[in-house]
Amino acid sequence: MGDRSRVWLITGVSTGFGRELAKEVLTRGETVAGTLRQAAQVDEFRALAPGRSFAYRLDVTEAATIPQVVANVVRDTGRIDVLVNNAGYGLIGAAEETSDAETRKLFETNFFGLLNVTKAVLPHMRAARRGHVVNFSSLAGIMGIPGVSLYCATKFAVEGLTESLAGELAAFGIKVTIVEPGGFRTDFSGRSIAMPAKVLPEYAGTPAANARAMSAQYHGHQPGDPAKAAKAIVEAVDSDAAPLRLVLGADALGAGRAKLASLAQNYDAWEKVSMGTHAG
Repeated sequence: MGDRSRVWLITGVSTGFGRELAKEVLTRGETVAGTLRQAAQVDEFRALAPGRSFAYRLDVTEAATIPQVVANVVRDTGRIDVLVNNAGYGLIGAAEETSDAETRKLFETNFFGLLNVTKAVLPHMRAARRGHVVNFSSLAGIMGIPGVSLYCATKFAVEGLTESLAGELAAFGIKVTIVEPGGFRTDFSGRSIAMPAKVLPEYAGTPAANARAMSAQYHGHQPGDPAKAAKAIVEAVDSDAAPLRLVLGADALGAGRAKLASLAQNYDAWEKVSMGTHAG
């Protein structure tokens, strides 16, 4: 069952994975410090389990505010045992359609927000010589998807960062896990999806354009249950052999295995060329 005295800091607990994970942790008798972007949501979250559900207004793109929020969490709860970087959103559109401003905004949330929260929490975990960092990636962090290219780029960045962190933080007793969900019935395909302001007619009928229509049809029909995902994440954090990658859903698992097979085929087909680049 894990340690019921643990404190979890979870970003983005208003809906979706963040809310389901917070509910699961609170049901188990543990403590959650949750962040929300809207001040009006703070009191509602605190009422979920008074004395164990702490709420803080935070937009992870406002980097200057993050250290103070983390300090407030430690002040109010005593420590942070598990950090879950869940806050983020999607963007559907071809890379060529997506403006520089739209791309940078996406990275500010999905990558730099995650990075800055992690950097603010790590000194506390290092001092305690323990902790667990859980970073949300996606099926889109496993494979590139036409029409979701910039979102994939943010999640590929999260994958690279988090895999590297695992090696950097092991010496301090800090575990690291990447969560890779497939399609789940959250608000992700609804209000958590953005579209580029510019749509190029040249992409009509291509996979990039089809991604928009597919997303609208997919919303509410995803195969995954977010409550079951929350239980799986807690199980991974509880485990003495916590995984570096926690794949959630048959679709994500299938994508991962297909990617492994594709890489092996690619490497094998070009092995002679690859090996022929040695000096001398």
